[in-house]
Amino acid sequence: MRRAATGTQFLPVSREDMAQRGWDELDIIMVSGDAYVDHPAWAAAILGRFLEHKGFRVGIIAQPDWRNLEAIRSLGAPRLFFAVSAGNMDSMVNHFTADKKRRHTDAYSPGGRAGLRPDRATLVYTNLIRRAYPGIPVVIGGVEDSLSRLAHYDYWSDQVRRSVLVDSQADLLVYGMGEHTLWEIARRIKAGQDIAYLTNLRGTCYLSKTLPAAAQELPAFEEVIKDKRAFAQATRIIHNEINPYCGLTLAQKHEKAWVVQNPPPLPLTTDKLDEIYSLPFVRQSHPSYLSQGGVPGLKPVQFSLVTHRGCFGGCSFCSLGLHQGKFIQNRSQSSLLAEAQGLTRHPDFKGTIPDVGAASANMYGLKGREAEVCRQCRRTSCLYPAQCKNLVTDQRSSTRLWSKLRKIQGLKHIFVGSGIRYDLVLLDKSGYLRDLCQYHVSGQLKIAPEHVAPRVTRLMHKPGQEAYVKFIRLFKQVNQELGKDQYLVPYFISAHPGSDLKATVELAEFVRDQLQYHPEQVQNFTPTPMTVSTCMFYTGLDPDNGEAVYVPRQEQERKWQRALLQYRNRNNAKLVRQALQAAGRKDIIGTSQKALVRDETARRPGKQIKRKKT
Repeated sequence: MRRAATGTQFLPVSREDMAQRGWDELDIIMVSGDAYVDHPAWAAAILGRFLEHKGFRVGIIAQPDWRNLEAIRSLGAPRLFFAVSAGNMDSMVNHFTADKKRRHTDAYSPGGRAGLRPDRATLVYTNLIRRAYPGIPVVIGGVEDSLSRLAHYDYWSDQVRRSVLVDSQADLLVYGMGEHTLWEIARRIKAGQDIAYLTNLRGTCYLSKTLPAAAQELPAFEEVIKDKRAFAQATRIIHNEINPYCGLTLAQKHEKAWVVQNPPPLPLTTDKLDEIYSLPFVRQSHPSYLSQGGVPGLKPVQFSLVTHRGCFGGCSFCSLGLHQGKFIQNRSQSSLLAEAQGLTRHPDFKGTIPDVGAASANMYGLKGREAEVCRQCRRTSCLYPAQCKNLVTDQRSSTRLWSKLRKIQGLKHIFVGSGIRYDLVLLDKSGYLRDLCQYHVSGQLKIAPEHVAPRVTRLMHKPGQEAYVKFIRLFKQVNQELGKDQYLVPYFISAHPGSDLKATVELAEFVRDQLQYHPEQVQNFTPTPMTVSTCMFYTGLDPDNGEAVYVPRQEQERKWQRALLQYRNRNNAKLVRQALQAAGRKDIIGTSQKALVRDETARRPGKQIKRKKT
């Protein structure tokens, strides 16, 4: 007997859970590298809830012990297929720092414990399933697989790897946000179609013995592992074809087979996005984790509101546009208001929504004036090198939403914690920044200038120093007028392709002269699959024009660059001195007003220099 789920039930994670629902078999089993948290920010939860909503019986195997074959058999064999994901993050990024040191914690695991998922989790889980259930279809997806869908540079092994579809031998790969794609796969397999013939679905990759007639051929795997210019050419083509309305089918030969990438999925309509976020998420970690303190990654997002998907910024180092697309897909105000009202009834809610937004909060509601112009556009960014004339930059959608949220009883604070594009704020005429600073900044506002040296921001596809300084002044002016003492929290990237010591010293001097605080949000560039910046890191070439790019590869220089951006940290003094000496900038070592660091022979305040007896 089929029993419907209730809004307080988690998806089944055991045979006992299945029995409570009257199920002896599942249609689809989600296998995830993350712990199970029933929240829309968790891929297994949002996909599982959506498939459940569409009438399928779904269960979750979260973080199975990959050394034990029985772990993958805990829910039996699914009637339709296994859906495998490494989790919310690439498993290697989850496990290692930018300097390739293994991390000791994992925010997506119970108690923050590291070591509960394997390296390259998709490959390991898929192999486990093949051993346990030969013949059962396997669909892979998520961030790790989406960005490894074609031949890609792997920073951790310092080599070009094959498509994860080839290495895993999965039946199908879903890239991007996969709710509707996975639903269509489930519908077709349920209707009796063989997964081997599901070759015409948007947002999927499949293996073929022949080159499809209409496909744009990429340089083959065997070519890109030998020729860095071929790798850069492949990167350029991939990024030129991300528009779902005009993007072509791509195909890349891997030995005797072709990896075929169908065009991206069409953007979800507001109604479809509202449907997904209206599902009955419990917004808690699974009860089995309570004794371990729950899952730490839930706390920052538990009561956040996601306003939209997509990003048209096109930053070279970011994969968001590749994963979610550059078209902004908006939720309706009514959906967001209903979700906010629901939060006030949650037993854990204390009255604060920490974030209303997405990757760039102020892209909510933005679009092109002429939709057809956008549909034929192959630009990867609507903001770089200059704002597209077709882009509407009025950010009134956000201010109108905030105004209505503030009227909901039970909401004490509503913040925008996800960060904003300050270059968009400079184009706004609706009073966005004033409203934001008056009501929705918790004291600090996140922005991401990343760098200020012109040659670096150009390669990053970021606005230059002039826009950043203009925004700093505007933010200060608005807060002074409001009588508020609030601060900007800038994010910087060190050791990005194009950033040599001279450029990093330029950024350090900017921090000294323009910022009244020491930036803490600094990270060394981490190459991740499929981004333009990763292509530059591996090839030493700008894929846009084929020009040579300086790449700071050596561990010593990467340490120097990061230390320069945090030169006020006394622990970095030795590294800063070494970096400035290597850069030929001894003029800013010493005790002058412009000095970044004292000379190592300088006397420390309050300490006597002991002289040797002669």
